[in-house]
Amino acid sequence: MGHSIREFEEGYEVGRRLLAFRSECGFVTATWGLVCPRCGVRDLAELPLSGEGRIAAFTVQTVPSEEFVNDAPYAYVTVDLPEGGRITGWMAGVRTEEELSIGDSVHFAPGYRRGVQFERGSGASRRD
Repeated sequence: MGHSIREFEEGYEVGRRLLAFRSECGFVTATWGLVCPRCGVRDLAELPLSGEGRIAAFTVQTVPSEEFVNDAPYAYVTVDLPEGGRITGWMAGVRTEEELSIGDSVHFAPGYRRGVQFERGSGASRRD
């Protein structure tokens, strides 16, 4: 594959890329791994992600980890990707569950914190 877990994480952190991996059986995951959990194939192909998606599940975090103490409350989201698979991340500025709905459009928006950060709506209008 040529990539380490650290390089994969750094891609998210600095906003260079969002990657998923696709196996020969068609399984797609946005979680770094060495083998397909479905078919066991070791040769996973990189699949660049658009960064767009729809909320599949979410919760509002009011008691955060130390790293996010100044950002609480915020939403922790699971996002369905159009390329297949799901990815988890967080959304700053979400104070109540009424502010989000299952199916809402979101896009990858690297921010000031580590990890996969999303914002509401499509990111297409923000790209050059």
